[in-house]
Amino acid sequence: MAKLTSELEIQCPCCGSTLTVDLNLRRVVGHKEPERGFRPELTDAQRILAEEAARREAAFQQSVDAEKGRGDALSRRFEEALKQARTEPVTKPTRDFDLD
Repeated sequence: MAKLTSELEIQCPCCGSTLTVDLNLRRVVGHKEPERGFRPELTDAQRILAEEAARREAAFQQSVDAEKGRGDALSRRFEEALKQARTEPVTKPTRDFDLD
């Protein structure tokens, strides 16, 4: 398409597409999207889906293992706090209005 003298080509800073604007009409008369870098082939779809499923399963398994170990850690902390509470003497807590 031939470019007229009243047409101005502007590149979008967000998406990188090129807009052709006619100054007389004050309208966009053309639009060209930039070339995209990575385009997977349709034949690779099964492999890509399998890889994503494996990645999700690995992340899920990792979170399950972390959750299993979390209960043991919490019970150990509870036992330590219980031992410490038994050894410390019981004292009356100080309140703000008692200090006046």
